[in-house]
Amino acid sequence: MEQFYQLGWTLDSAGGASGEAYMAEQDGQKLFLKRNSNPFIAALSAEGIVPKLVWTKRIETGEVVTAQHWKNGRELEADEMNQHRVAHLLKKIHQSRPLLTMLKRMEMEPITPEIMLNKINASLSSDVLTHHIIRHALTYLESHVPEYDSRFYTVVHGDVNHNNWLLSDKNELFLVDWEGAMIADPAIDIGMLLYNYVPKNEWSSWFDIYEVKETMNLKKRMKWYTVIQSIGMVQWNEEHKRFKDMNTWLKFLHAVMKSDVFI
Repeated sequence: MEQFYQLGWTLDSAGGASGEAYMAEQDGQKLFLKRNSNPFIAALSAEGIVPKLVWTKRIETGEVVTAQHWKNGRELEADEMNQHRVAHLLKKIHQSRPLLTMLKRMEMEPITPEIMLNKINASLSSDVLTHHIIRHALTYLESHVPEYDSRFYTVVHGDVNHNNWLLSDKNELFLVDWEGAMIADPAIDIGMLLYNYVPKNEWSSWFDIYEVKETMNLKKRMKWYTVIQSIGMVQWNEEHKRFKDMNTWLKFLHAVMKSDVFI
């Protein structure tokens, strides 16, 4: 990012796991810069899902840098995730034809349950497999692979954690960090959001807001995807030696497995 310093910009790290995001400021103008950002960002900007894209540039290293309007704001709190506007924005994403068309143009192949299951089985360490709940969950996944016509697959964010929802000081809501975007079953996002943030007795109301029919098939898919994503989070935290977070995900996984035991 040396050339931006040379052009008179002040850069400060904007956080993020990759360390490739910055707040750039010059003459009172603030931009959010990111290296190697997903090219999907232009379509997301056009749909108002993320802050507006200002420009995209290829720098001397060959890396691509994107600049978006800087938004003063904050992440959503966990207890704000059951707000109507969260459901409305997620529905907008899942129903967007332009976003789906863009991912298809990028030659992205749909991610099926079988692909996810093969990937998780190949990724688990021997230490993670020592946990009884992990082995029990894997048995569940093998015997309950969900059925859903891939023709109905949508754009899926893949990490709807409350830290990825940005509320600007002008009350605009955005969903950011699209590195894991895929074409897949929307139940991937719905399941993790509901199991993590919405009390069970409010699920029916949430489905009404999102405007989807509450069916047994949907609930089965939600649980299956929540289980497999939770296993992935256990593995990720174990790899990064974040054992407290790993244990939190193990407890969450155990709770999900105990929930809806007949699904």
